[in-house]
Amino acid sequence: MAGAGMGGLVAAAEAARRGADVELREKGHRAGGSMLLSSGVVWRHRDFERFRAECPGGDPVLQRTVFDRLDEDLAWLESLGARPLERDTGNPRTTGARFDTGELTEALASAAGGGIRFGTPLAEKPVGAPVVLATGGFQADRDLVRRHVTAEAEELMLRATPWSTGDGMRIGLAAGAQLSSGLEEFYGRNMPAPPARVGEEQFVRLAQLYATHATVRNSRDQEFVPATWSEIDVVQWTARQPGARAWYEVADEALGRRVRDRTVAEMIEAARLAGAPVERRGKATVVEVVAGITTTLGGLWVDAQARAAPGVFACGADVGGIATGGYASGLAAALVFGRVAARSALGQ
Repeated sequence: MAGAGMGGLVAAAEAARRGADVELREKGHRAGGSMLLSSGVVWRHRDFERFRAECPGGDPVLQRTVFDRLDEDLAWLESLGARPLERDTGNPRTTGARFDTGELTEALASAAGGGIRFGTPLAEKPVGAPVVLATGGFQADRDLVRRHVTAEAEELMLRATPWSTGDGMRIGLAAGAQLSSGLEEFYGRNMPAPPARVGEEQFVRLAQLYATHATVRNSRDQEFVPATWSEIDVVQWTARQPGARAWYEVADEALGRRVRDRTVAEMIEAARLAGAPVERRGKATVVEVVAGITTTLGGLWVDAQARAAPGVFACGADVGGIATGGYASGLAAALVFGRVAARSALGQ
């Protein structure tokens, strides 16, 4: 296994429980990957047709796999000792559960046997053994992001670990795999712009999730009107603007509106306290934001058995073409295809 984030840990735990001798390599110095820095919500759309409508460019076979298997796989997580903090997502469009990401990492690492080799990236496909690639996408490689996503790659805030630099994609392609659709797409959040100080432990709390309650403009005073509840269209637009910047202008009457468990005013105050440019203009507040990239949505093409090439399987953000065109839970896909990849690699 390559990568000890959500997908790699799930695959290793599934393989170990099936009696396999697992070697799990991790490029970084800890387990959990970018999942450890997330909100810990693992979810699916309540209705498959809505899933298709919101992610129209995705592979319907892969989407159906996630949709059909997630509930069972959430129960599997609980069987490992990962107890949900909440059995609700806070969004009526979706269903799932929220976990403490530290506890989830510990439960999966324990089930995997605990023998993770840190600081040892996989450079090539091993000879004589199947491999599961789960290295987390390519969002931390500025050259790849510039080539596939935006010319403003250097300006993006990396809202993830620094270890996800496309290793899985390179290994897979060298072994004969193909690329998926959606290489130009990513999941992320608009974040308080510099000189704001944003540590990785603040990635969730400092997300600025109120574009639908604001007027959104770039530095040329061009306006963007959000069309999605997830605001993924806003962050992808922002990433392609000069400096990967946008400005949210919020009228006073919108400050009390709630986005899940926070008000717009609370999110703006968090940005101000972090040091972001926040100013008053008449009866409105203007906040400067920068696009934060969490994970790429394109990657290796896999079939329903998570097979990318002979002897090569993939899961997590190394798999592309699931959420293409919109937004779906990356943790859910990592969970489902982590288990699928392990079973397929074992020929089961």
